[in-house]
Amino acid sequence: MRIGDIEVGDLGFGTMRLASDGTIWEPPADRGAATAVLRRAVELGVRLIDTSDAYALGAGEELVAEALHPYADDVVIATKGGVARPSVEEWIPLGRPEYLRQQAELSLRRLRRDVIDLYYLHRVDPQVPLADQIGALEGLRQEGKIRHIGLSEVTVGQLEQAREIAPVAAVQNLYNLIDRTHEEVVDHTGKHEIAFVPFFPIAVGDLGAVTALAAEIGATPAQTALAWLLHRSPNIIPIPGTTSVRHLEENVAARDLRLTDEQFARLDRLGRPVDQLA
Repeated sequence: MRIGDIEVGDLGFGTMRLASDGTIWEPPADRGAATAVLRRAVELGVRLIDTSDAYALGAGEELVAEALHPYADDVVIATKGGVARPSVEEWIPLGRPEYLRQQAELSLRRLRRDVIDLYYLHRVDPQVPLADQIGALEGLRQEGKIRHIGLSEVTVGQLEQAREIAPVAAVQNLYNLIDRTHEEVVDHTGKHEIAFVPFFPIAVGDLGAVTALAAEIGATPAQTALAWLLHRSPNIIPIPGTTSVRHLEENVAARDLRLTDEQFARLDRLGRPVDQLA
């Protein structure tokens, strides 16, 4: 799978869970274990590493650099800007152009990169015209500081409005076996050859049904949920995260699973509203 002109493979790694607690406020307590997970991901052939300036107030980006710098030529780093963290509980969209430019510069420093491969607008700020937010990112792209622009948690309408201003290479929305809120966005991005990068990709809902099918294919429920995503559309690149090397290896192994159309359909029904089931 490609993001723009960059080959990234079928599966990436999301770093949010490497923060030390559920608030994503503190860096990991065991940095050695966290860096080991990141390095093992690359050893296993994972090429897309996803982070954000909002994860532990930039410490997430610093951890990526600590683990992987100097980066292998084929390792792709994605990060995000546009969310402020004034306190542990708050995630506030902040899309003022001067803020986005500042955050991109800080991300470049923390990641020890000259260019960020993929830079997402972390959230659309309803207080700032979308054209101004995308314009700031396009300015950074024209200057060579970011290679590709991404958007996170957007609708089809917002995506199309953004594409009138700048090319968009990827969309990162919440999407998994159980939560299908963004079905329309998945289909739209697939039609336009835009990568769709689902966050929180592992969800199994009715554990009994997923476990039964997992047993059929010789997999875990988590692997089965990832296999469903990979079957769902060729433009989908899941980014499961974990703090465990064992779970990382388990997730990466899902790349090799194949579902029949009948198995896919059985899983697909789990997340569909009753009125959509045939």
